[in-house]
Amino acid sequence: MNIAYLCADRGVPVLGHKGASVHVREFVTALAGLGHEITLLCSNLGEGNGRPSARMIELPLDPSPAEVAQQGAKLGLGNPETDQVLRRELREIAADGQLTARALTLLDEAGVRSEALYERYALFHRAGEQLAQALGIPRILEVNAPLVEEQERFRGLRLKALAAEMESETLRRADHIVAVSAAVKERVLACGVPAERVTVLPNGVDTTRFHPGVSKQPIQERYGLAGKSVIGFVGSLKPWHGMDFLLDAFEQTVAALPEAVLLIVGNGPGMADLQLRVAHESLEGRVILAGHVPHAEIPGYLAAMDLTVAPYAAQDGFYFSPMKIVESLAAGRPVVAPNLGQIADLIQSGVTGLLYPPGDREAFSRQIVSLLNDRPRLHAMGRAATAMAQTAFSWQKNARWVTARMAQLSQARSS
Repeated sequence: MNIAYLCADRGVPVLGHKGASVHVREFVTALAGLGHEITLLCSNLGEGNGRPSARMIELPLDPSPAEVAQQGAKLGLGNPETDQVLRRELREIAADGQLTARALTLLDEAGVRSEALYERYALFHRAGEQLAQALGIPRILEVNAPLVEEQERFRGLRLKALAAEMESETLRRADHIVAVSAAVKERVLACGVPAERVTVLPNGVDTTRFHPGVSKQPIQERYGLAGKSVIGFVGSLKPWHGMDFLLDAFEQTVAALPEAVLLIVGNGPGMADLQLRVAHESLEGRVILAGHVPHAEIPGYLAAMDLTVAPYAAQDGFYFSPMKIVESLAAGRPVVAPNLGQIADLIQSGVTGLLYPPGDREAFSRQIVSLLNDRPRLHAMGRAATAMAQTAFSWQKNARWVTARMAQLSQARSS
């Protein structure tokens, strides 16, 4: 099939280091790997990683201050110049108004005749529906989080009622919705979408790149990890990732395992606080902050780790589908994580990793120490983790399901 993939979210740089960026690239690569021709339309191309196997078109969506002010006037809000959050929201709404015409023009100029649209849902955007209608093709909408709730909690949201209205509208009008977790599906259903139009597809992993055969030597030598018990974390250091909790637990772990080292791979809002804690609490040499790492290099870092952790903070309605977990499992690295939401489905506790009660720091540290002190068990879990990932978690598996559903929807339209 000839598939258009739309990522209108400016906060997702397609070639960047964010988990969302990795998700876009990996899924597009899986679609292309099945022989489909993919055209990726995005608002933010970004940089830092290689391009996926697709025709890339960056949409020049940049509303002028006058257009943003005009959008505010339409909503009776006056001049938004003094409110940066409001101005950002009005800019997204104005950009959404430009998207359909720009996309149609660029697709036509490229000679692309798309047969289906796959869209990553973005807050304040409903042009994907208009684009699919203009092209006369089915549209599958991927929902990764309850974005209205997330935006309000972590980044601020002025136009909440409008955001919720736009979200419900674009969800209800999709031909089918892919939710990354059961918790996300529940939020989609609450918007009035029939259950038969929603399917849960957890995030996947490319097992041709993430596997136990990757050499650990380069990373081990770079950071002097030989002879150490290496606890690994890979992620974007967001508030919900529990980094303070992780460092507190690591202090307990070191008391029981003096040779333990914590290798943190990634960057984000929590980096400055981590750097301060590492410096002030004499953790240099014990806590290694690797910073941003291209996704292609992550398998080498995982190879240098004995186990990985995903210390999400305790929270109600946990809706994430953590790629870091399935990538670790595929690499043969057991994962220690809280018993939250979809995590309990991704990890078989005692088989491919260990679960602990959310927020229980002592239990978290105890699970880590127990695994590192029992190498035969650790290695057996690693083998089981790889076997499970190879059969249960795959981007190609997701891509096959999506394209089969696209073919059904196309056939229904033509019959």
